[in-house]
Amino acid sequence: MLHKRGSAMRCAKSVVLFLIDSLRPDALQQAAALNINRLISSGAYTFTGQTVIPSKTLPCITSLFFSVKPVGHGFMTNTWHPLKCRHPGLFDCVSQAGLHSAAFYNWENLRDLSSPGSLKASLFLKDDKTPENDSDRGLAALAVDYFTKHRVDFAFIYFHQTDAAGHRAGWMSEPYLKAIVNADRCIGTVMKVLSEETVLILTSDHGGRGHTHGTDSPEETTIPFIIRGPEIPRGHRIKQPFKITDIAPTIASFLGIEVPAEWIGKAMTF
Repeated sequence: MLHKRGSAMRCAKSVVLFLIDSLRPDALQQAAALNINRLISSGAYTFTGQTVIPSKTLPCITSLFFSVKPVGHGFMTNTWHPLKCRHPGLFDCVSQAGLHSAAFYNWENLRDLSSPGSLKASLFLKDDKTPENDSDRGLAALAVDYFTKHRVDFAFIYFHQTDAAGHRAGWMSEPYLKAIVNADRCIGTVMKVLSEETVLILTSDHGGRGHTHGTDSPEETTIPFIIRGPEIPRGHRIKQPFKITDIAPTIASFLGIEVPAEWIGKAMTF
């Protein structure tokens, strides 16, 4: 069953969701992330958002798009299998509303976040997890090229190299912080071709500590959430509790689309 969102928020012309894999809020505050800092100063933010457990990429991002806990969609590891839940995810809801969505990603396990036919474009670029393979920058270039030629109402742009750096060199290491700076530059490149009317969201799936992640430690479950748009107050620290399952309803609210009653998240207010 679909529930219609109210008109508390004026419909946005478009929404772009950036997700930097494994981005810890304290690491973001240490890195020289100039473009993300501009988003923070010109929008609303929290550094105390919470992801789901297990704090692994596929369970977390599936919870983001389907607005249910992992027990609801069935993913407890990064191995894909048929979804346990039957309700539509964010991509499907956007498509059902007659809007166009696109996904840009460099971790192939994310290819099944939508039902067949829901995406206008799905662009995958393999990340071989080495410092020499700058797949984040290549992915940003693909997104820029697409945005300059096509209409997009909702886009998901996922950067993987921070997670690869964390596993390789450790969370909070110099290579990990450099990967954050590189992702920040990629976001800046994409932002140059987006309208000022576009609602921009930046978040992560989980954090990490040592060389891994997956448990319920604060370093692994605390994530940032940053949003900028015409209706968003500048430099506003979000005080209400935020969970990763709130992202899909928030995006749906901005796009003025219907969402399933099974979604457990709530649209954020600012």
